[in-house]
Amino acid sequence: MKGQGYIIFALIFALVIAVFAVINVDPVQVNYLFGSGEAPLILVILISVLLGGLATASVGAVRYFKLKRENRSLHQKLSKDKSHTSQKGEEAKKSEETNVQEENSTYKTP
Repeated sequence: MKGQGYIIFALIFALVIAVFAVINVDPVQVNYLFGSGEAPLILVILISVLLGGLATASVGAVRYFKLKRENRSLHQKLSKDKSHTSQKGEEAKKSEETNVQEENSTYKTP
């Protein structure tokens, strides 16, 4: 359900951007770093939205992969700790069995 809401929001946002861009088709002066030129406002708007989306996606991807790497390392640490804990539990159980056997042997001998 959460994914559907996201898709609906994205479609509405894309529709609003498209309508806004189609309304603004007049040519405008665009100043670049090393010069200037004229371009239709619709292209300026769509390219700006596209570049903004790419920047947002790249930041999100970096965060995603950092969290994925952290998650993997934490899972490895957890499995290591579980195996270490189970080994200590087995040692404690063996020690307890040995103590019980010793107590039983001391009570049986008169």
